[in-house]
Amino acid sequence: MNAETLEALRNAVRGPVIGPEDSGYDDARKVYNGMLDKRPGAVVRCSDAADVMSAVRAVREKGLELAVRGGGHSGPGLGIVDGGVTLDLAPMRWVRVDPRARTAQVGGGGLQADLDHATHAFGLAVPSGTVSSTGLGGLTLGGGHGYLTRKYGLTVDNLLAADVVLADGSFVTVDGENHPDLFWALRGGGGNFGVVTSFTYRLHPVSTVGVGITVWPVERTREVLAWYREFLPRQAEDLYGFFAVLNVPPGPPFPEEIHGRKMCGVVWCWTGEMERLGDALAAVQEPGKPAFHFAAPMPYPELQSMFDPLLPPGLQWYWRGNFFDRISDAALDAHVTHAERLPDGLSTMHLYPVDGAAHRVGKDETAWNYRDAVWSGVFAGIDPDPAKAQTIKEWSVGYWEALQPHSMGGGYVNFLGEGEGEDRVRATYGDHYDRLARIKREYDPDNLFHVNQNVKPEDVRPAPQQ
Repeated sequence: MNAETLEALRNAVRGPVIGPEDSGYDDARKVYNGMLDKRPGAVVRCSDAADVMSAVRAVREKGLELAVRGGGHSGPGLGIVDGGVTLDLAPMRWVRVDPRARTAQVGGGGLQADLDHATHAFGLAVPSGTVSSTGLGGLTLGGGHGYLTRKYGLTVDNLLAADVVLADGSFVTVDGENHPDLFWALRGGGGNFGVVTSFTYRLHPVSTVGVGITVWPVERTREVLAWYREFLPRQAEDLYGFFAVLNVPPGPPFPEEIHGRKMCGVVWCWTGEMERLGDALAAVQEPGKPAFHFAAPMPYPELQSMFDPLLPPGLQWYWRGNFFDRISDAALDAHVTHAERLPDGLSTMHLYPVDGAAHRVGKDETAWNYRDAVWSGVFAGIDPDPAKAQTIKEWSVGYWEALQPHSMGGGYVNFLGEGEGEDRVRATYGDHYDRLARIKREYDPDNLFHVNQNVKPEDVRPAPQQ
């Protein structure tokens, strides 16, 4: 990235272009994961779709590496690239709600918190993730699951349209009728196909939800998880609960006597009638008396942001993930072993339900390949101390390796860790991979958008003559 190229980028866009010699460069290159320290040649803060179009053309003409950053939450840091250009969509954090049509259009840099705030005013919501600072772009393009998934499906099941800047710098709007193959690929195919400058979502009536947190001593992991695996899939889709192993954080709502203790537990969300919340969670006594149980009505955005204070930007992160259609007795053994080895601090394992409404969408309707998965698991090493980076990584990888034989073979694309390689990407997309590669060839034949969990363009060169 020489001075001439940097100046060409500045002339191409309206938003600021920040280079290594500029003040603010270190802040501009920061991402959510403090384990990553990448130094792009330039960070281009795009003010609108026109900036994205111009920047993509300039990057292509100069033959530069390109990364696209929305919220910056990518675990392996796929929103930033050493020496190349990061297109930062953070200035594009606008939301427009149409309460009559029950739709919301969101700028490409929008965060989950932006969407929750805007839609909650109308008593509406979109299924999304569980941390409000998550970027909607990466979340959506990977599929998107969270508290409303059993009731209303994945985020991509509620995506109605998208505005996209393609690899040649052109602009298209895609939906079920316009560029349907590209629209199919965007719904779970990651950032392989273009820069999405806006998303249009279907909204659902969600305002106040019932929130519950139940924890048991980690020594009860086997009994609690054995109960949970049978209990939750049989419940009405109004009840969602993700299973976790954790160190109890030092603060409310947890009582002081369990602060810092290793626990297993479930975080619940109830979208039914609030007077039935107690009945919906009455069964938490079945696997044994909890060490702590809390349940109360709560505005949906408050639930969505509940864990934000525990997970500020800059922590050390390493994660891996897998899909599961069952939790076998042998898997229980592995969970028990690694739960008891949980490092101190913020490291955790979550099993997120992806059944219910998500199962009523056909396997081939979107690029999300595992429609028969019941849980999406993530094994996340998290700690503020860089000296513990290797420890948390080893725990995450060890937990993942122990569960891999009991998994469905692939994982949620947003939970693939750094350096897992092409085989894991192929396993994640399964028999959808070849279709994605054909669509990639059509819309990005030179693989400009490759700083991601990459699907390579289909190779159509003739076989060599024998």
